[in-house]
Amino acid sequence: MHSILKKLKNKIIVSCQPNEGSPQDDTKIIISMAKTAILGGCSGVRIEGAKNIREVKKNISLPVIGIIKNDLKNYKVRITPLLSDVEKIIKSGADIIAYDATKRKRPFSTIEIVSKIKNSNRLAMADCSNLDDAKNAILEGADIIGTTLAGYVGKKVKDTDKPDLNLVKQFKKLDSFVMAEGRYNSPVLAKKAIVAGADAVTVGSAITRIDNITSWFVKEIKIKNE
Repeated sequence: MHSILKKLKNKIIVSCQPNEGSPQDDTKIIISMAKTAILGGCSGVRIEGAKNIREVKKNISLPVIGIIKNDLKNYKVRITPLLSDVEKIIKSGADIIAYDATKRKRPFSTIEIVSKIKNSNRLAMADCSNLDDAKNAILEGADIIGTTLAGYVGKKVKDTDKPDLNLVKQFKKLDSFVMAEGRYNSPVLAKKAIVAGADAVTVGSAITRIDNITSWFVKEIKIKNE
């Protein structure tokens, strides 16, 4: 197992990605998020945007998963869809580069994306939506398979706030490093992911998005008062 993956084994990764346009959407604040998450015991962070990745890398020594989100006119894939995105992330210093590994129309094939990542001596993380995505990603050379896009892709997008633990169990059978990601918004759910076979768990909104967290409390109180 790669030395970076050993560092992430049975650990929490914190996704420091504020909602776009929120008061938290500032590089200095993102650096603060990452450093504070490390104080809490996380073993890596997931960062979006070349500038943010570069500045976070200057301030921490733990592994960084880097992505660039692009809203492309003719494609639904958003997570590192372009070879130029990969190049920017490489130059920014990320240790792991995550990309959309779903079988959707895209400007560059996943094989091209993975090849560029691997040729740069970075680890490739496949953000998958289902078991077929993961199987294909492994064949193409991905080092990590993540459940990141489970419930967000396809004709039957799931309207749920619960993570797909069954998919984690399926991924575990594929003999690859499994990252549980997507709606793991409590310590209990993170533990369930590890029990289900995840090698690591990425947590985002429940730790770093103050606006999301506040809305959960507001919604619950409103329900109780109705």
